[in-house]
Amino acid sequence: MSNPVREIFGGFGHLLRGVGILLKRPRLFLLGALPAVFVWLVFLGLFVALVFNIEDLVGWATPFASDWDDLWQGLVRGGISVVALVGAFLVFVVSFTTVTLAVGAPVYDKIGELVEEELGGAPEEPDESLTASVLRAIRQSVVIVLVSLAVTLLVFLIGLVPFVGWIAGPVLAAVTGGWLLGIELVANAFDRRGLLRLKDRHRSMSTRRLRVLGFTVPTYFLLAVPFLAVVVFPAATAGATMLARDLLPAAPPETQPENEKA
Repeated sequence: MSNPVREIFGGFGHLLRGVGILLKRPRLFLLGALPAVFVWLVFLGLFVALVFNIEDLVGWATPFASDWDDLWQGLVRGGISVVALVGAFLVFVVSFTTVTLAVGAPVYDKIGELVEEELGGAPEEPDESLTASVLRAIRQSVVIVLVSLAVTLLVFLIGLVPFVGWIAGPVLAAVTGGWLLGIELVANAFDRRGLLRLKDRHRSMSTRRLRVLGFTVPTYFLLAVPFLAVVVFPAATAGATMLARDLLPAAPPETQPENEKA
């Protein structure tokens, strides 16, 4: 049985190793940061606009509380505001990853290939047309964003429960948001191994949940810090490749020689 603490810190260690690999190649590191800079500035502007208007939005959404006592009105609307911001935070982080990976696809593919080559045992690229690859990526990204929206609604509903919900909601958002983030980040490494479906990623990640969460939850929070995200994203791409190597062999099981299956 794996040591839980070792698994968690092992996952976080992938992020640190990703930083170390890219610091040796500052030009690639800077190129990897540029898409994140652009996307993050757009998303940050949207989130700031939400923060400044959250009071009016929550007041509009809860007309039933207008005649309540000031104390209960403040508690309920304050709790809903917190949960709404946490939910938006979850959607922004997951969408940020999706959009940034799309904008900077050539650079992040290069980072993943670099990690594979440096660590050895790089798999061959799967035989898939560019059109099929793009359509599949779009379809999977839409699914992930829709799931994140469903989780946001669940977090919102849990947050309506006084006190307990205000703690449980953000915790659920962090764990679920980290998991969805991980599914996005390991995509290229899984694709190189011929595992192209979302459920392939989910199933493999489930075999080592603590290691995955040890990598994805800190990354999830770091990507939410203004300006730090642009530094973390290229390192997270490299770290996700190393995480995928922990979860998968260099080639899918069905393509391994018979003497290796025994």
